[in-house]
Amino acid sequence: MGRFVARSLLTAALVGIACTAAWGGPQRRVAQATATLARPDAPVAYEAELKAGESTTTLTIHLSRSAAASAFVLERPDRVVVDLPVVNFQIGDDAGRKGAGLVRSFRYGLFTPGRSRLVIDLTQPSTVEVENAPGTQDGHVRLTVKLSKIDRAAFARSAQEGRSAAPPTPQHALPASDSRPLVVIDPGHGGIDPGARARNGQLEKNLVFDMALALKEKLAATGRYRVLMTRDDDVFVALADRVKFARRAQADLLISLHADALASHDGVRGASIYTGSEKASDAYAARLAESENKADAAAGADAGNEILDDVNDILADLTRRETRTFAHRFAKTLAGDLGSAVPMHKSPLRSAGFRVLMAPDVPSVLVELGYLTNTNDIALLTSDAGRAKASAAIVAAVDGYFARRGLP
Repeated sequence: MGRFVARSLLTAALVGIACTAAWGGPQRRVAQATATLARPDAPVAYEAELKAGESTTTLTIHLSRSAAASAFVLERPDRVVVDLPVVNFQIGDDAGRKGAGLVRSFRYGLFTPGRSRLVIDLTQPSTVEVENAPGTQDGHVRLTVKLSKIDRAAFARSAQEGRSAAPPTPQHALPASDSRPLVVIDPGHGGIDPGARARNGQLEKNLVFDMALALKEKLAATGRYRVLMTRDDDVFVALADRVKFARRAQADLLISLHADALASHDGVRGASIYTGSEKASDAYAARLAESENKADAAAGADAGNEILDDVNDILADLTRRETRTFAHRFAKTLAGDLGSAVPMHKSPLRSAGFRVLMAPDVPSVLVELGYLTNTNDIALLTSDAGRAKASAAIVAAVDGYFARRGLP
């Protein structure tokens, strides 16, 4: 049987542009991913220094060799973005968590294949100057990012120019179509956006990527599904690009994988399943969606407000209603199957305005696999046995969902 009728009527109008990239083979550990993605000839960043004056602040990155850099600024929140070629960052995971002067914090990492990014959160509007200068060691250089106070109006003008200066994200090649249902797996975060941090220091982006690989392998092994991932490596993918990728591929289901974290380690644990809605089911779901929706800003990307930019509002609304009905059905099925394999949160089914779930024509759910502030959940997410149980349960839910929809 074909996809539901509303999609068939709207396929031509609803196709978006895929803006994510697959590059190389996936790696399961941070060090391996860094070695693969950062290329043997990439400059190495081995130290970062932050110095604050009365009206200026300077961030200096020590590099093994020169790296061409360009910078622009963005508003809401105020940020400086420095784009670089691929850089092998070896300055420690904690660097940038504490700021000084005009710098609230900064982060760094792979942004897209072939490009690294440094994002600086500002305490107030600033101008930016970037230059490479000879370092104290032979052949080494200092990449200096100098920030100076500026008034809000001038900063706003610079930010507007920065939006047009930001380079586009590369396209993603899609396989030839066949009649099997297509499941898109979305490993949350990635690249410069690490997500939450576990109590043992591990990062959400790596833990959910491992789970995504296990799920992809099991789904593909059934022979019943085509399977794609929104990212195949440790790269950043904007939220809207994840949605557009699934839509362009005409996915039948999108499963976004995440792992939650709490401010305090109060023993809360268990998986939760979220569907998209304009009104959150509860205050916690609303806060979580707000946090997840900031991923683009954290990576120095502009988060567009429109998922649909060329579709009739009435038709889109009808499609969206039917799509969300399917999403709710899958979420209920998944809660039952996943609950038989791993611990679930006391309120496992929730909804909120997650941008990654806003595709009007692709049933989408977001799975919080557990809490990185709970040692038992961390143990499950980091063990082969735990990943095998969870991924097998998700496959069972996918089987049940498509069986009930009558798709082959």
